[in-house]
Amino acid sequence: MSRPGPKIPPLSVTDAQRAVLEGWVRRRTTAQALAQRSRIVLECAEGRSIMEVSRRLQIVPDTVRTWRRRFIERGLDGLCDDPRPGVPRKITDADVERVIVKTLEETPKNATHWSTRSMAAATGMSQSTISRIWRAFALAPHRSQTFKLSTDPLFIDKVRDVVGLYLDPPEKALVLCVDEKSQIQALDRSQPVLPMVPGVPERRSHDYVRAGTTTLFAALEVATGKVIGSLHRRHRAAEFKKFLAKLDREVPADLQVHLILDNHATHKTPDIKRWLLAHPRFRLHFTPTSASWLKLVERWFAELTQKKLKRGVHRSVQALERDIRAWLTDWNEHPRPFVWTKTADEILDKVAAYCRRISDSDH
Repeated sequence: MSRPGPKIPPLSVTDAQRAVLEGWVRRRTTAQALAQRSRIVLECAEGRSIMEVSRRLQIVPDTVRTWRRRFIERGLDGLCDDPRPGVPRKITDADVERVIVKTLEETPKNATHWSTRSMAAATGMSQSTISRIWRAFALAPHRSQTFKLSTDPLFIDKVRDVVGLYLDPPEKALVLCVDEKSQIQALDRSQPVLPMVPGVPERRSHDYVRAGTTTLFAALEVATGKVIGSLHRRHRAAEFKKFLAKLDREVPADLQVHLILDNHATHKTPDIKRWLLAHPRFRLHFTPTSASWLKLVERWFAELTQKKLKRGVHRSVQALERDIRAWLTDWNEHPRPFVWTKTADEILDKVAAYCRRISDSDH
């Protein structure tokens, strides 16, 4: 007759513990080891023996015995892995603080910004340590960004006016976003462009010969994405007036015309004002100063630059203008509108938050 084994202490689970254990079992992001330990405890809490739980979960009895004991001794914390032993930290919190403060409040004597080498030399730490600290606190001294806040006293009113036209255009009216892309260069590479071959990208010489420049006047129809364009060799009020006359001819006479444009001097000359008085269906809406991001036509200019001009080769201004006209015609055959999504309140709130961050950093 075999002797009975040692008495196993009972395992009980509170309602709060059961909710946590069941959550660990159901949650898809829970580690598989922790989910299995939770199942062991829940099975044992039902009064099942170690061997019965072992059979039900298809694991060895020692595993059941281990996590049952750990839960009884330490509760939920006992199911988590203990920290592994390792080499003690060599970089203290004070060392980390010293690097961060030095990065944010000082600059090296012989440079405008820190590098991992210069910071390592200044603090006596290794480059890899400096790099890890900077990554942990999202510091990148080698990077910089540009910004410019509009100082237009009518900034809020103009933002609401322009964004209102994008999101809720008036009836029986056409909303056009107008701008000029000036100084488009006709560039010919100094040597022939080598075409792409398998394993080798297209290659071109870094230098070029400039054959001249042209200016593209463009009006983007906000609703449909169609563009009315006109090319001129100069960028003056006289050319802008010719472009307005072209818009007047091409836009149906029964529609009001709302033009969104910037504060360029050519848009406000006496000659332009007289033309507008003679054509009352045209109404101008000016964006705030230093706020070209409010013009949707800038996005269309980016498409033109990226897909046609950036890698184009033109030996004359005439060839450049032919390519631009062809690209414009192709665009208008299958126009794609650029959809504005931000409301004026969202834009103004974001600008206000940015101003507060700048103000706080100055103090």
